[in-house]
Amino acid sequence: MARFALDQNFPQPIVEAVVEFVPEVELVPLAEIDPLLTAEMDDWEVLLALHHHAEEWDGLITNDHHILTSPRELAVLRQTNLTLVVVQSLGHDPIRATGLLFMHLEYISRETTPELPQVWRLVARNRPGDDPWDYIVRIARQQGRDPNLVWKDSRLTAAELAQDPLTL
Repeated sequence: MARFALDQNFPQPIVEAVVEFVPEVELVPLAEIDPLLTAEMDDWEVLLALHHHAEEWDGLITNDHHILTSPRELAVLRQTNLTLVVVQSLGHDPIRATGLLFMHLEYISRETTPELPQVWRLVARNRPGDDPWDYIVRIARQQGRDPNLVWKDSRLTAAELAQDPLTL
């Protein structure tokens, strides 16, 4: 089981409700490990404290992406062989960041090893919706057919489209 320290920017009620569904990992808020870890301590000091802690820690999970621009933090990460998970959620939304974390957490926990320092940068981006026609074209190509014929064979007639299936 992987054990990660979790920074204070992840909403604990949500984490506690979801973590039971990922038995491969244990997440412990920094304040529960030691209240000093949430004080005015630099990130490299938090990593070093986890390395020296009486309990074994696989790494730190944070949504502070600025940690990736600090040579000191990255050097300490390499020296301690810890894993750093940086969740970059659009708009600094803690709920979205938590969802993004849990989407990848099982895989990260399997790939984490004390012999190899790692950085996992999780990124969510907004993108526009897709046009259904693009999927029809893709299906047609897979079937070796003309997309217009797939459309013609699949679409509803005007009468079928006008009929509410709940009123049949």
